[in-house]
Amino acid sequence: MHRNTVRQISLRLMPLFGLMYLIAYIDRQNVSYAKLQMAAALELSEAAYGLGASLFFIGYFLFEAPSNIILTKVGPKIWFARIMATWGLVTLMLGFTQNSTMFYVLRFMLGVAEAGFFPGVLYVLTLWFPAPDRGRMVGWFMIASALANAIGSAIGGALLDLDGAFGLAGWQWVFIATGVPAVILAPISFVLLPHSPQKAVWLSEERKAWLARTLLAERTTHGSIDHLNPLKVLADRRVLLICAMYIGLPLAAYGLSYWLPTIVKSFGVSNTINGFINVIPWLMVAFGLWWNPRHSAKNGDKTWHIVVPCVVGALCLVASVVAPGSALKFAFLCVAATCIFMGQPVFWTLPPSFLHGATVATGIAVINSFGNLGGFVAQSVVPLIRDQTGSNLIPMFFLAACLLFAGGMVFVVQAALRDKSSVKAASPPTAEPSASVSAAKNDAPMVARKIEAKF
Repeated sequence: MHRNTVRQISLRLMPLFGLMYLIAYIDRQNVSYAKLQMAAALELSEAAYGLGASLFFIGYFLFEAPSNIILTKVGPKIWFARIMATWGLVTLMLGFTQNSTMFYVLRFMLGVAEAGFFPGVLYVLTLWFPAPDRGRMVGWFMIASALANAIGSAIGGALLDLDGAFGLAGWQWVFIATGVPAVILAPISFVLLPHSPQKAVWLSEERKAWLARTLLAERTTHGSIDHLNPLKVLADRRVLLICAMYIGLPLAAYGLSYWLPTIVKSFGVSNTINGFINVIPWLMVAFGLWWNPRHSAKNGDKTWHIVVPCVVGALCLVASVVAPGSALKFAFLCVAATCIFMGQPVFWTLPPSFLHGATVATGIAVINSFGNLGGFVAQSVVPLIRDQTGSNLIPMFFLAACLLFAGGMVFVVQAALRDKSSVKAASPPTAEPSASVSAAKNDAPMVARKIEAKF
């Protein structure tokens, strides 16, 4: 039952979620390719353009948690369609940016429009998949980001070379061509995405009941928390520690993806060749996102499957600057990109291990919003460091240090999670574990009705 149910759900949902994230990530990263022409066209310095690019993350940060709270009220069917339609329209408007002020406003609005999508999907996965399967599903979902970077790399340079076609600059084509798919996919996602497992017409009643029993038994066994006021998660020490830990991962990721086209451009290649060369690291990232969560689940280890990629990635970031020769520099960049991303699916299994319901939705959103402040730092502070020092090495040292900090924080977070578990274990149990699981199984129909009622 387990294997067949998970397979059916994954085949129905993951391609759709992956396609949505692929388009989202392309719309998020297209600014790094447009930069090769847009900065000069709008007469912006590296730091000024970086500030505009980074304002996305301020809008994202401010509206992330509210967006996920709304998601738990109206359901993913409505909310994801709204998110896609609005971010697609804003991306199209970016193609007609007239000045720096308009660029800044639209980048901020793009963050507002997309806020809640990534953490929203992670929350929805907790409603559809048992805990042992979530790491793999997050890995599959995040592979879309690697494919998005690969596709964006391939088409970004080619779109720049359309400069002058139909009276539009190449950087304008970058935004227009990447904004249209989001607008088209919005109504498609509304039609295809069920409100909840209980309303999925393609899932049998037997499998719906099995899923409800399994998810309830997990919550009963692990004692996860669901506050009446989801915002109380902001006072949870474990959530705050995870926020501090996570910020280094997006910082390194966005720093790398923002600078990668510029670094490869310095090799002396054309825009189109630049784009195709940049496909290579993202294909490696896709492999890492597929392999690492599976290896983690097989070995029952989370800590080292996050820490080791952080350490190796930090070393490779520095090596990509100091290594002799373009080929060796690029090889280190490829390994660094893989390591930066491959630990994240394992990381995202941590919040649902002690939170559930609207609280886990809010917790994931808060963690992701704080983490994405790393994107703001990467696209504003990192270019500023480059402008002030004139060095490519010092920005990479900064990114490497942030990645090492994230790796070190893994041990602090795991210690906090163990301490909390010890407190719970020391408290007098209200029921024997077996009795709790039995009760969970008996209450499964009621839980299924509650889940259905939420949406």
